[in-house]
Amino acid sequence: MSSIHKDGTHETANRVEELHAIREQVRRGPSERATEAQHAKGKLTARERIELLLDAGSFHEVEPLRRHRASGFGLEARRPYTDGVITGWGTVHGRTVFVYAHDFRIFGGALGEAHAQKIHKIMDKAIAAGAPLVSLNDGAGARIQEGVSALAGYGGIFQRNTRASGVIPQISVMLGPCAGGAAYSPALTDFVFMVRETSQMFITGPDVVQAVTGEKVSQNGLGGADVHAETSGVCHFAYDDEQSCLEEVRYLLSLLPRNNRENPPVLPTTDPVDRRGEALLDLVPADGNRAYDMRKVIEEIVDDGEFLEVHERWATNIICALSRLDGQVVGIVANQPQTLAGVLDIEASEKAARFVQMCDAFNIPIVTLLDVPGFLPGVDQEHGGIIRHGAKLLYAYCNATVPRISLILRKAYGGAYIVMDSQSIGADLTYAWPTNEIAVMGAEGAANVIFRRQIAEADDPDAMRAAMVKEYKSELMHPYYAAERGLVDDVIDPVETREVLIRSLAMLRTKHADLPSRKHGNPPQ
Repeated sequence: MSSIHKDGTHETANRVEELHAIREQVRRGPSERATEAQHAKGKLTARERIELLLDAGSFHEVEPLRRHRASGFGLEARRPYTDGVITGWGTVHGRTVFVYAHDFRIFGGALGEAHAQKIHKIMDKAIAAGAPLVSLNDGAGARIQEGVSALAGYGGIFQRNTRASGVIPQISVMLGPCAGGAAYSPALTDFVFMVRETSQMFITGPDVVQAVTGEKVSQNGLGGADVHAETSGVCHFAYDDEQSCLEEVRYLLSLLPRNNRENPPVLPTTDPVDRRGEALLDLVPADGNRAYDMRKVIEEIVDDGEFLEVHERWATNIICALSRLDGQVVGIVANQPQTLAGVLDIEASEKAARFVQMCDAFNIPIVTLLDVPGFLPGVDQEHGGIIRHGAKLLYAYCNATVPRISLILRKAYGGAYIVMDSQSIGADLTYAWPTNEIAVMGAEGAANVIFRRQIAEADDPDAMRAAMVKEYKSELMHPYYAAERGLVDDVIDPVETREVLIRSLAMLRTKHADLPSRKHGNPPQ
């Protein structure tokens, strides 16, 4: 029962009324002018973004009334609620997701001590609850007025990003500038989304770059979405607007488990398990020198032709995608013959290695589609460390304990064949189409090495070379050579690929594999 003031008013009712007034102030933010300024930049407010990300009405805010306690430089006179970051949890497709969103209207979203502590708390809750964490980044870096306390706040975020790695999915959505040390938190997470024109990431800004190196560059030219999606590989997904970006974040979350102790969600599908892929016979030319689009092969195999490609515009000679087969989530790694004939190079190796590690961490089976002529030769590749970078992909596959199936469509030559999840490095099942060619190298190159003397001494070297190439192909590169030696489990009809993969994955669903007891491995860097 509420107490009564001398004037007869209800004290509790008054305090509740005051609470609702404060909550409304928190909801509105600092001012209409600040909101209008945010919208004028083509950007949504933090709360508008959270509403787009989460299921309607599901958001529960944590510490909305938090205020900083810093003083000096006028801070004691500016103590807005939330301290520039909104934290809490809600649901995406009915599953719990934790979120924090910088509010650029308050201190430019800059991180101070109280701001950081709110983020630390919500990260700790996400780890404890075993649920994904999404950060909506739109902040100006460390709050300069708070000095080293702000920097220490970033350290706490980085430490938690690392502790959560491989435990819960972490997704960073870049919706504004992200400079300096603040860029490292997104880099530590599993996926980075960016919006063109409005989001940038860089360690040192354009002014510093020009002062130190003399190079003049814009913010977008230095660290915009297209730069990171195509050149640096920092960004996994880039979109034209925030609405499309956040909708794709929701789609990605639908393909991921809540944590590393669960399997990804299964969705019912009307796409028949035994649907025949007659189109595959025409999509992939038997001539190994002719290019084709591997994306069309993937579309023909997976449920309803739908897949989400990761790093679509970086290292385009390899495809990494999440999709479903009979409703079950799978990760697909595939060479792309349309780009550089599908060779492996430094960037492709790094891209695929990180994707394989992500799939393995979150219990996502891996299907590898091979059509690879080898590693890209060249001085730049060798000096750039193709050995070291290629070993990253080898390490990732060898270390993966999820179900792994590889399918050789056409070429699989040399070290690239081994690295792309061959049976010898632990693939659970290896299939091949009757167009497969598995060898140390192409027949022409092999013939030139093995039969060099005979070719040189022949009256007609060209005719001798052609004869030797034919002999090498018939002896060592015919479609059943590897199958005869147990290195391929079966040679299958391409039109039956979907059914074979689904039946095989169903068998492997209860696979259990233990790694040696160790603190952690020491993967190549």
